[in-house]
Amino acid sequence: MAARGARAADGRLSSSNQGNNLSCLRRRNDLRTALLIAVGAFAFGLGSNALSIAQNSSNFEKKNFNYNEWTKGKFSEVVTVTNPGKFIFLAGIGPEREGDGKIVHEGNFMEQCRYAYMKIKKLLDMQGATMNDVVRIMTYTTDVRFFQDALKCRAEAFGSTPIPASTFLVVSQLAWPNMAIEVDVTAMLAK
Repeated sequence: MAARGARAADGRLSSSNQGNNLSCLRRRNDLRTALLIAVGAFAFGLGSNALSIAQNSSNFEKKNFNYNEWTKGKFSEVVTVTNPGKFIFLAGIGPEREGDGKIVHEGNFMEQCRYAYMKIKKLLDMQGATMNDVVRIMTYTTDVRFFQDALKCRAEAFGSTPIPASTFLVVSQLAWPNMAIEVDVTAMLAK
């Protein structure tokens, strides 16, 4: 029998040395696997605990800020959210009638805007949110002359709730002919 570590004439380890080396490799792999499982379980425990703490946190806070006098009542320059639990994104909400998507109130910007905000309120409600939970709005129109009407319509929709961070954009066309407005909304809830 060859001595430990001895090689055959062709350079291969003898069968007894191969068995010892395989046994050693198996133990090393088993140890690595056990270590990886332990580290993974520990990390998962920390991660799920942190997630649990974040979800149970009652430190949710939303604040609106206006640093320039001219922005007050028009929009918030900054909205901060601390410890949000649920983000809600609404996109492309406009005057498409619920059910069949037909454009309503063609040629009447204010009524299209009011209809869009009615849908926004309804969609937010379905997610357990209100206009007070909105942190950002992006308004798209096809004519800059709608700017003042858009501000008036938005103010009606928000009532006494602070107006969130807002952007007003004029584009050449919206998703469907005869649409005069589309609104994107981001809202946040504590849970």
